[in-house]
Amino acid sequence: MSAINQNSLNLKDDEKIKLEKFREAVTDLLYLPEHDDIFLVRWLRARQWNLENAEKMLCESMKFRQKNKVDELQSWDVPEVLLNGIPYGTTGCDKEGSIVIIIPFKGTDAYGLFHASSKQEVIKYILRLAEDFMNKAYEQSKIHGPEARKFVAIFDMDGFTLRQYLYKPAIEAIIELIQIYTNNFPEILKFCYVINAPTIFSFFFNIVKQFLDEYTLSKINLYNSNQSKWLPAIFERIDPSVLPKYYGGEMTDPDGNPKCLKKICWGGKVPQELYRSGEETTYNNASTYKNTIVKKGSKLKLNFDVTESDMILKWDFTTESHDIKFGILAVNLTTGEKFSEVDLKRTTSHETEESGCISCQKNCRYTVVFDNSYSYFKSKKLTYSVVITKPLDENEENANQFEEQVEENESNGTNGSNGDLEAEFSNKVIV
Repeated sequence: MSAINQNSLNLKDDEKIKLEKFREAVTDLLYLPEHDDIFLVRWLRARQWNLENAEKMLCESMKFRQKNKVDELQSWDVPEVLLNGIPYGTTGCDKEGSIVIIIPFKGTDAYGLFHASSKQEVIKYILRLAEDFMNKAYEQSKIHGPEARKFVAIFDMDGFTLRQYLYKPAIEAIIELIQIYTNNFPEILKFCYVINAPTIFSFFFNIVKQFLDEYTLSKINLYNSNQSKWLPAIFERIDPSVLPKYYGGEMTDPDGNPKCLKKICWGGKVPQELYRSGEETTYNNASTYKNTIVKKGSKLKLNFDVTESDMILKWDFTTESHDIKFGILAVNLTTGEKFSEVDLKRTTSHETEESGCISCQKNCRYTVVFDNSYSYFKSKKLTYSVVITKPLDENEENANQFEEQVEENESNGTNGSNGDLEAEFSNKVIV
């Protein structure tokens, strides 16, 4: 690295010494042009200049890159549903040369995306986008210096509802993406403006923030729909010519469109004809979905004998056009004791995917019941996955906790408030 760049890092003498030692320790891991001092300092700062911890973090990240073939992502043929369905765009750079990324969340059809593509494909595409941003930021830093290696993000939460993110694969993907970001892209966020956040967003954010590191949290600025508050804050760092007219800036498409459709993908509803069939859809790469018809006045019963300890029964199902009852009964194969694990009741499976899990007892038979006996006129088309598996991985556990907190919150009638945001971020939040 040149002396100019070295000086522009504004390092103290002891930090310069640690940087030299760190470079020597990880030299075998550095194989790209962008693996320079700016790159190395990110890992050191992420671990408070602890050389051992920074080296461990970088080594783990390089293993992640190798395992997921990150360097080959640019040659991946991205499914069209992701190209058109993941909302994002870049409109230019801030006043210091940092790339500005705009994410209009309203256009995210989470349910549709995860029915037309797999969770891993969604993650793979977003990881590819992140790599593309990093490459562009590297080029920017050659001209504008170290700060241009970071990003400015604007999340437009207009129209946000919790329900659209209660589809479990979507929850798991969000959590996994946050973990990927935290572990592999440290210290790259310059500023983050969350605008048009509705009241309910405070509840969502209070759950998600537990997965974010302190550095990232310190960069997030939360605002409601009062444009007179967030627009001046954005203009402090971004020239109006870089912000779409739709958000109060000056940029438009050549045809005058204020949303800048040439630069920003706004997502949208995924057509059902793009959904994968039940036989092709997999949940967490572990179970295959099945299609069946539960005839009018009848039931579908699935029996599972559990002979090992610490097993989990997971279910995920939808019905077409009409609801169905669902429940789980159990009997201890040793004592003969019968009990109900999930009470039989009508679901809204025709409106949203029903999913969940229970911990199983050893030496018990579990009977999963899809009950259509109450319907004398309509048979029900059912798509389902029910499996016995090992204990949930961390992301599934987190997703279940997320759902439980949402359900508890909704049942109590306390969907969060801007006051919650203000309590957590009193120095930033504009209400």
